[in-house]
Parts: sequence; C-alpha cells; structure tokens
Amino acid sequence: MIRVAAVGDIHMGPDSAGTLRPAFDTLGECADLLLLAGDLTRHGTVDEAEVVAGEVAGLDVPVVAVLGNHDYNNDQQAEVTALLGEAGVTVLEGEGAVLDIGGVPVGVAGTKGFGGGFAGRSGGEFGEPEMKAFMRHSRLCADGLRRSLEELREHDCVVRVALTHFAPVPDTLAGEPPEIFPFLGSYLLAEAMDEAGADLAVHGHAHLGSERGMTSGGVHVRNVAQPVIGRAFAVYHLPVHASRNGAAASAGPPNTAVLG
Repeated sequence: MIRVAAVGDIHMGPDSAGTLRPAFDTLGECADLLLLAGDLTRHGTVDEAEVVAGEVAGLDVPVVAVLGNHDYNNDQQAEVTALLGEAGVTVLEGEGAVLDIGGVPVGVAGTKGFGGGFAGRSGGEFGEPEMKAFMRHSRLCADGLRRSLEELREHDCVVRVALTHFAPVPDTLAGEPPEIFPFLGSYLLAEAMDEAGADLAVHGHAHLGSERGMTSGGVHVRNVAQPVIGRAFAVYHLPVHASRNGAAASAGPPNTAVLG
C-alpha cells in the first residue's frame, strides 16, 4: 500500500512561516510522499516561495509539486520553481517523476493545467485569437499530462498519480458558482488521465468545492485545496499492483528521477 499525502492552496506568505511545519514533520509516520497541488504562495513572489521552501525542506518523505495560478501571478514562476528545487521539491510541468518507495516504483505526472470548461459546456479553439490561445494552452497542458502518464507506464510504475492545480472534472467543483466552472478546470485533463491511465488524480484551486469525484473512465479524483480538506494534508491509500515484470519490493531509501 502506498500512502499519498496531498494538499493544495496553502497560499503562504511571510506571516504564515512555521504554521504547517509541525504537521509536515509527522509525515514520516503516516505517508510515503507529499504532493503539493499548486497555489503554494499568495502572489508568486520569491519571498513567499522562501516560506514554502522552509516548510518542506528536509522532510522524511519526498515532495512533488505543481504550481498554481497564484504562483504565476508575479511572473517569477521560474524563480519560485528554482527555490523549491533547492529545498528538495520536485516541481513538475508536463513532466513525470519516478519515486522509489521502498523498492516500489511510484510515478507522479504533473501539470498546472488550465481552464476551458467541461463536456457540453466548454470552449474551443475557434474564433478570436484570444480564445484560440486560451484553449490551446489548456490543450497543451493536458497533452503534457498525457505524455507524462504514458512515460510512467513505460517505466513500469506500479502506482501512477496525476497531479494538477486546475480540476479535471466538475464533480469536485460542487459548491462553487457554476458561472466560474470554465475558469476552474478543463475536461481535457480528465481525457488525458483516462486515455493514459492513472490510479489517482489530485488537484486544488476550488476552495468552495467538494473533495471527491471521478472521471468518466473511472479515475478517482480528489480536490485537496486546504479550505476543502480542512487540515494540513489528506492521506490516500493506493494498492500496489504487479507490474509487467513483477512488482519490486526490496526495501531502500526513497529517491526521485524526473522524466521529460
């Protein structure tokens, strides 16, 4: 069993330094990895990213993250990513990471994702250049997620998790005003998950949404925005399935390899 801890939308700033660290220090007792589902900062500044880095540096479990729209706000996403990387966080955008969890290869595919809406009520790459660009970005994010999940399958990961900031399904948006659903996620993310396969999908962004949902292909979706889960992190237990060449089970320290 792989224990996945996850949280998003922690929106940290200088005045919140140290608030999550006591809870994160218990992760070694209850989880095998920590996923951060974007909106880690309030405005995407370096100062705020330094606070996030301090909360997660040197934890007993590997940490994998995607950025959210808040983390892009100040056009310093490259600097934010670098700071988190220095703290040991693997930040993904259209990439996959393979974690060795006690000899079991666990894959995480990550993208921020984007909006656009859901089946029957979504935008398309048609009309004004601005609309085409909006939907093209959403499609490119989903394409990156699909490729990453496929690569993780090729690397024989026996557990695969899709990590996004924007939502892949409307189920986990229940509670949000329907008028803003197109700005909270895209069905293209769910299509990518269903086509490439995943054992769990984790996202944030929808502060007023609901925790549980599912893609039409049967992938379990969890909204881990902190206002939704109401705690420092949620933990989900995933069974380990046999890989094509047999599931590895030799004990060993966690390590991470980034693909893509």
